[in-house]
Amino acid sequence: MKRGNALALVKLAKVSKVYPGNVRAVAPMDLEIAHGEFTVLVGPSGCGKSTTLRMIAGLEEITEGDISIGDRIVNDVEPRDRDIAMVFQSYALYPHMTVGDNMGFGLRMRKHPKEEITKRVGEAARVLGIEELLQRKPRALSGGQRQRVALGRAIVRNPEVFLFDEPLSNLDAKMRVQMRTEIARLHHRLGATMIYVTHDQTEAMTLGQRIVVMKDGFVQQVAPPLDLYERPANRFVGGFIGSPAMNFLPGHLIQQDGLRLVCADGQTTCELPAGFEPPAQTVGPKLVLGIRPEHVSVGGSNPSAATELQVLESLGNETLAYFQVAGQSVTARCPGQLTAGIDEKLNLSFAAEHIHLFGADEEGANLLHEG
Repeated sequence: MKRGNALALVKLAKVSKVYPGNVRAVAPMDLEIAHGEFTVLVGPSGCGKSTTLRMIAGLEEITEGDISIGDRIVNDVEPRDRDIAMVFQSYALYPHMTVGDNMGFGLRMRKHPKEEITKRVGEAARVLGIEELLQRKPRALSGGQRQRVALGRAIVRNPEVFLFDEPLSNLDAKMRVQMRTEIARLHHRLGATMIYVTHDQTEAMTLGQRIVVMKDGFVQQVAPPLDLYERPANRFVGGFIGSPAMNFLPGHLIQQDGLRLVCADGQTTCELPAGFEPPAQTVGPKLVLGIRPEHVSVGGSNPSAATELQVLESLGNETLAYFQVAGQSVTARCPGQLTAGIDEKLNLSFAAEHIHLFGADEEGANLLHEG
C-alpha cells in the first residue's frame, strides 16, 4: 500500500507561537523533514511539541514564520486542505458507526465513490490486521483495537503527511510496546512521511529516524537516536535521553597523579580512568561530569569512586544499583545478578570512552562534542 506519488517534504522556517500576554510556547524554529522520514518530537510537558504539531496540521495559528508541505506554503491553508491525517491520543470514534464506517467516514465527507471507499478501507484493514473487526462497533473493541481503527482512518486518506499526537498514551505498557511495533511496520510498508509527538523517550528512540528534543519551547538538538545517546548536545538532552537517566557529578578537573574530578562538595575526588583525555581547557573550570548507568561498573581494582550501596533493584536480566557520591545520586546498571548488601562499600569504575563533560551553567553544553 505504498504511495505512488511523491511524498511530502515538511519545512518549518522561523516558525514560532506566542500566546496573548507574551506567553511563548514555541521559539522560532527551523526544521526540515525529508520525504518518507519518521521524525519524533519529544520533550517534557509544556515544551511546545504538541503546539508545533498542531501548527503543522493547521489547528493552531502560527505567530511568525512559514510552514511548507510539499512545494506550497500552507500558513493560510485550512487543515482539511493540507493533505495531512492526524491520529490523536483520544480515538474519537463514532460509537454508533461500525469500524468500517468509522474508517471510511472522512472519504464519504469528501464525496469519494462508494467502491473506492470500500477498497481503501479493505486495504487499510488488511495492513492493520483488523479485517474481522469491520462490522463491530467501537464499544466491542479493546483499547489497542480502537487505536488501530484510528490509524486505519488515517491510512485510508492516503495523505502526504501523517501526524501523531501522543497516540499511545491511553494504552497499558504491554499494548504500547505492541503498538510501537505496529506503527514502525506501518511506516516501513507505506514509506510515508510521519511526524510523531511523545513525552516518552523510549518511544522516541525506538520509532524515530530523527528526533527533535525540545525544552521550554526551544529545540535542544535534532539528530538520529544513537547520536542523541552518544553525543548529547547539552546536559538536558543527556539527562532526558536514556533510561535510567544519566548520572551527573558537578565539580572541576585537576591533574594530580592522573586526572581527577574534585566534586562540588570540595572533599570528594573521583579518579578518572586512563584513556580519558579531555581538552586542556576543561581542566580547572567548574563543569559537570556525565556518565550513563550502563557505563558505570561495580567492582574492579582501579575505581573512580568507592561508596556505600543504598538500594538494589534486581530485574532478572540486570540489576540496578543506587549509590551516593558527594551528595549526588549515582546509578549503575549491572548485567545479571549483583550480590551485595545494603550499606556495603563498593568500587565504582567509569568507562573512559563514555564520559561526558558539560558546562556548569544551566544550559550545560557538551564540552567534548561542541558543534
